[in-house]
Formats: sequence, C-alpha cells, structure tokens
Amino acid sequence: MMIVASAQAYAQANLPVVRDAEIEALVRDYARPIFKAAGLSKSGIDIILINDTSFNAFVAGRRMFINTGALMQAETPNEIIGVIAHEAGHLAGGHQERLRDQLARAQTMAIVAGLLGIGAIAAGAASNSSELAQAGGGIAMGGGEFARRGLLGYQRSEETTADRSAVTYLEATGQSAKGMLKTFGRFQNALSLSGTRVDPYQVSHPMPRDRIANLETLAKSSKYYDVTDSPTLQQRHDMMRAKIAVFTQGQSAAARLFRKDPKGIASQYGDTIATYLYGNLKSAQKKVDALIKLQPKNPYFQELRGDILMKANKPKEAAEAYRNAVRLDPVKSGILRISLGQALIASGDPASLKKAVTEISDALERDRENSAGYRYLAQAYGQLGEIPQAELATAEGYYYSGAYQDAKIFAMRAQAKMKRGEPGWVRAQDIINYKIPKKKS
Repeated sequence: MMIVASAQAYAQANLPVVRDAEIEALVRDYARPIFKAAGLSKSGIDIILINDTSFNAFVAGRRMFINTGALMQAETPNEIIGVIAHEAGHLAGGHQERLRDQLARAQTMAIVAGLLGIGAIAAGAASNSSELAQAGGGIAMGGGEFARRGLLGYQRSEETTADRSAVTYLEATGQSAKGMLKTFGRFQNALSLSGTRVDPYQVSHPMPRDRIANLETLAKSSKYYDVTDSPTLQQRHDMMRAKIAVFTQGQSAAARLFRKDPKGIASQYGDTIATYLYGNLKSAQKKVDALIKLQPKNPYFQELRGDILMKANKPKEAAEAYRNAVRLDPVKSGILRISLGQALIASGDPASLKKAVTEISDALERDRENSAGYRYLAQAYGQLGEIPQAELATAEGYYYSGAYQDAKIFAMRAQAKMKRGEPGWVRAQDIINYKIPKKKS
C-alpha cells in the first residue's frame, strides 16, 4: 500500500516521501545493473520516491530521488532506467562535490568583482569622474552575472557528461538508450507547447533538442538500440503505473491510463485498488482473489488482500494475507512485515501482540527509518504493558519523522524507567544527546 510520509532525512525539507514495497522493489531492480556498471554497487545508494506529479529525478548525497510522476508518465521500464542511468552518471562522476567547489568559486568571483566595482566607484567619486563611477557600478553588477552564467555553463557541461555516461551504462548492461531519447522528446514537446522562449545560457540543463542531437547518433549506433523490455518487466511496470495513478489521481485514473487494454492485468489491478479505496469491500475482495488466481506467487496481490481485509475489520484474515505476502516477497521488505504486525496488533490477543513486536522489530532492523513502524511497535508494547519500551519506540518514531524535540521528551521518559547502561537506555541517551539541526534562514 502506498504511504506518504516525511522520514527523518527529508522532514526538514518537507519532502513527501512515498513508501511502497512493490514500487521500491521494482525501481531497485531497474537500478541494480546500472549501479553495477557505474561502479556504485557498494556505495550504499538509496532510492527515495517523492510524491510529485512532475517528471523529475535528482541526486543529493548518496541518495537518488525519483518522482512518482516520472514513474507514472514513463510508458516503458526503459525510460525510467534511462533516468536512473543519467542520475548514476552524476553520482559516479562526483558532480555534487564538484558543483560545491564551483559554487564557492562563483561566490568568490562575485565578491572580487563587487570589490573591484566598489573600488572603481570610490575612485570615481574621489576624482570627480562620473564615467569611472558608472563603470564601477557596472563591474559590481556585471561581476555577479558573469559568475552566475559561468556556474550555469558548468552545470550544463555536467549534464552532458551524465547523459554520455548513461549511454555507456546502458550499453554495458545490454539495454537501449531509446528511452532516454523519448524522455528528452517529451521535454521538448512540453517546451514547444508552452510557447515559452528560453535563453539557453540562462538555464542549468542543455536544451532538450540539443540533448537529443548530442545523443541520437551515439544511441542509434548501439547494437542494443532496438532491444525492448521483457514482457514480465513491462507488466510489472504497468501495474506500478496503475497503482500510482489510482492513489494519486483518483478512482478512474487507471482506467484512463489503460483504456486501450481494459482487460489487461494492469487495468484489473488498478480497478481492484480503486474498488478498495472508493467502492465496496466485498467486491474488492472478489477482484483481488481473481488476481491471486492469475498470479498466485505475487506478494503484492496478497498485500492488497490484507489491506482490503484490514479495512473490512477482519484483522486475523488480514494477518494471514500479509503472512503470505511476507513469505512470497523475494526482497524481504520491512514494509510488508510492518503491515503484518499492524494486523496482529488489531487482532488484540496477547499472543498476537508478542508476534507483532517480533515482526515489527525485525522489519525495523531492515528499514530503520520507517517512522510508521515505530508507532505500531509502541502500540504493541503499550498494549502488552511494557511502557518503557513503548515510550522508547515512540521516541524513535518522532526522531525518524524529524520531530526531534518530541523524540527527546519521550526518550527521557523511557530512560527514567530503564536500567542504566542497558541497550534501550543507551539508545535513549543517543536521542537525548542528538543536536537538532538549525533551520536555514
């Protein structure tokens, strides 16, 4: 189930992070061979999904951010793989570190130009020369503009480098660069339809037509240019698009998206999700059971079945569906185990609550920044009467959602009930000692 939340690393920037086991697994599958080709396999790169309708992706630190709008608009896996390859080019090339150096250089240039301008103004005033003073003003103003244009030019060159690196990675993995060209074509069409005239020297990216011209010959010369995505991968991509469409654009979004194939599995999946969110739960359960018959080993159909049963207030049946999802999940997502724990909590009996603690704790070992998981863990501990653990879990949840002051309060409450030096006490102390980042003005 798609969940939008702000994790600790993104709360300060108010980024609406999307958590979904199915989408995350698919995007990781797209990225894995690209990261290997780029030499990033062991770099600990996280891919973060952002709930935004625009077609965009970017990198920051060791994280790659991809908008759900890009995932939904891309008609093939290859288009998104091309986007990932481009962003991997930035990471492998160390472009962020170089950009910081260029920013510092640009600031220095602007300061020097400003000082020269001020000096010329002063000299003009001292000599009663209005021309010299005016020239000094021009230097002061023009120096900053010169530095800005230099920085933009540098960014455009890095974008071109990342494009070329992306083609190299795609070639190394036996994939086509056709998706990249299609993406740039989409940007060019959008620019043409907007009627906006853009100065190519005033933007940080090369113009789409220039990017196409630079890459088209290179892309078409590859023996892999006409390689298409496998039917299985395309089907997973279509189901992802259907899910995002319904969750972000409403009940009929998937039907519109797949109107040319209304009986396809992606369309059925979208219809089932829409029925779960907006329609009759009994009907939704029948529809998801039909999907499970088509693909009995699909963990995400079992997950959806669990979501439907939870909404129908049948937590024990939901727990069984989630248990099936966990068993079938090849990547062992923490998200599915947290859903199982949530259903076990709702079951209410002590045995189920203890199982919930185990499931959620194990999930958080794999997915430490999942703030929702800590809330459910706190609930389970609270119902079992284990108050110090409940308060520590609450502190963790606040910490990973960026509410640091609340995290410190609950950490102190938990620590007061714990034995000094035990693991929970030490973790509480870590939260208490955490220095809250200052907000940038």
